[in-house]
Amino acid sequence: MTTLETQGLAARHAARVLATAGTARKDAALEAIAAALEARSAWILEANARDMEAARSAGMRPALQDRLALDGGRIAGIVEGVRQVRALADPIGTVTNMETRPNGLTIGKRRVPLGVIGIIYEARPNVTVDAAVLCLKSGNAVILRGGKEAFHSNRAFVSVMREALASAGLPQDCVSLVEDTSRESANELMNLTGYLDVLIPRGGAGLIRSVVEHARVPVIQTGVGVCHVYVHGEADLDMAARIIHNAKTSRPSVCNAAECLLVDEAVAREFLPMAWRLLQTKHVELRGCPATRAILGDVVRPAGEADWDTEFGDYILAVKVVSGPGEAIDFINTHGTGHSEAIVTNNYFTAQRFLDEVDAAAVYVNASTRFTDGFEFGLGAEIGISTQKMHARGPMGLAELTSSKYIVYGTGQTR
Repeated sequence: MTTLETQGLAARHAARVLATAGTARKDAALEAIAAALEARSAWILEANARDMEAARSAGMRPALQDRLALDGGRIAGIVEGVRQVRALADPIGTVTNMETRPNGLTIGKRRVPLGVIGIIYEARPNVTVDAAVLCLKSGNAVILRGGKEAFHSNRAFVSVMREALASAGLPQDCVSLVEDTSRESANELMNLTGYLDVLIPRGGAGLIRSVVEHARVPVIQTGVGVCHVYVHGEADLDMAARIIHNAKTSRPSVCNAAECLLVDEAVAREFLPMAWRLLQTKHVELRGCPATRAILGDVVRPAGEADWDTEFGDYILAVKVVSGPGEAIDFINTHGTGHSEAIVTNNYFTAQRFLDEVDAAAVYVNASTRFTDGFEFGLGAEIGISTQKMHARGPMGLAELTSSKYIVYGTGQTR
């Protein structure tokens, strides 16, 4: 057996234990993890410092370094996320739709774990903990395969969690890390049939496309975020300027950041200078259509066709002036990735049309796209933002990490 097959077999044995561990044991393990992360935070930050030093030496873009970086505040946020998940209701064992058939059989559906979940992700060490604790609470074992940029951070997190699991009386192999960060290990994980029940990629467009195209195990597609903010002609323009500033600049490297601003031509001459005054405080580069350039001048680079379809993950924003809601909605449905889309308007009927016609996992009226997040949605954390339509869509919390089985009670019926 290969190293990864051995990991897969150990994870499958651990998953069988975890599936019937019960809420109290799982919650005790989650509290042990939270306490251990607090106690070992200095050691985790030392590991992250090694990753950050390598990232700077390799010339990693500042926005990507931000995704990789940990500090005391981020560790505290990760610990709070663990405790949020611990406090959530356990979905496992919930029975729904119980009814008695004319033949006397009583049939219902019970939530059960998926089994063993594989996660492939890039330079986001917080994902290591978020994914692990969500899988634990929902009764699943998890095999984590992060990128080489976050290797030391990921290994530290997993080491702490495995020790905490053992102290709580659960198998350490409920959580494991693929320490080989080569392309070969990723390909092997994509084809680990017989061990993995589902594979979830979390990262940029290239990673997700590769997994979808090459995996032989079932895949839940997540998270490429070409997100738009549309400023309608009846918008509160001050509000709109604050929303686009937040959606673009609060953390531009994440998938719920805005990548494109659409502005009605009726308010473009008034609004675009307002937005620019805020955006330039963070040195945002604008790439705009001819109408945008006619209003703002040379501060805007000409937008190419590829800019309308690009997840920049940086302080770059594509800007287009549109004729009205119809053009905006068509543009979003053509160029969006089904992640998060927002309209700013005081017109109720236009807002409802936007909600009805825009095809995305999360659609906002008068709010930033940055809220598409498991913690903000009350899920405690999320394992990713699903942009597909089968089984799970939007932030994936505990319920999305379960399957179901039919349970049937009889009194001797035969057919």
